[in-house]
Amino acid sequence: MTVYGCGPDEAVLFRELASRAGIALTITEEAVGEANAGLAAGNRCVSVSHRTPVTGAVLDALGQAGVRYLSTRSIGCNHIDLGAAERAGITVGNVTYSPDSVADYTLMLMLMAVRDAKSVIRRTDAHDYRLNEVRGKELRDLTVGVVGTGRIGEAVMDRLRGFGCRILAYDTRPRDAFDYVSLDELLRCSDIVTLHTPLNEDTYHLLDRTRIGRMKRGAFIVNTGRGPLLDTEALVSALESGALGGAALDVVEGEEGVFYADRRGMPITSKPLLRLQELPNAVISPHTAYYTDRALRDTVENSIVNCLKFESRKAAWAG
Repeated sequence: MTVYGCGPDEAVLFRELASRAGIALTITEEAVGEANAGLAAGNRCVSVSHRTPVTGAVLDALGQAGVRYLSTRSIGCNHIDLGAAERAGITVGNVTYSPDSVADYTLMLMLMAVRDAKSVIRRTDAHDYRLNEVRGKELRDLTVGVVGTGRIGEAVMDRLRGFGCRILAYDTRPRDAFDYVSLDELLRCSDIVTLHTPLNEDTYHLLDRTRIGRMKRGAFIVNTGRGPLLDTEALVSALESGALGGAALDVVEGEEGVFYADRRGMPITSKPLLRLQELPNAVISPHTAYYTDRALRDTVENSIVNCLKFESRKAAWAG
């Protein structure tokens, strides 16, 4: 098994868990690409990070190296050209990990947003200890709209119940357990909207300028899903005008090549990201909601399990 884009913390877990399963590993910190696809020669299974796009050219190179299964260390597969993978004869699988990691972080971002934490911390760091001009809000007095009720969305709602707030839900595949409404009604009625839906053609810019315009004045947006679920230009305009009260984002459009790197002293070319970071009512973190001890171990373990299951199925078919 070849593991691409593997950080030091992941490498420790891969070596520990793979040795128990009797799997030989090839590990590289380099992201998967055409130039290093040969590292997978002789290994039918590869594991890749969510941080780098896996293009058709890369998939063709992996296929030529003999790869037949690609496991992404993420829930989402939007960074992979799935059509090209199918043409290359490569099966793609994702992993599940503790939804509590992202759910906990989502609640933290909600609380930071409604308590204006960014401005409070900035003022305190500057030794200005006066009370903020804007009073905070309590979650029990608010309506929270959860867009996407998969494992993470459900975990977020479980936590919200403890705060006593009203919860609305939207999903294209509703289940009986939740109070579902249309997306437009959710946007119209919610004081906080939190995004937990996968990114695909149907959900790209799910919250565009029109839908953001339908939200309650002073409402907040939280996004721990994928950056392009939000139209960033429209979001910036709504935050600058005061139409929205704030945003707390762990994912941002154009984060590729910026997040997960030390960019101090280097130019940031994404103007929307720079503007968001300047705004006092926008909290930005670098796609870190998933990053906990438990979730990382789950990710590595399930990457290995995926490959073992694929090989066992192939063996059964061959038999």
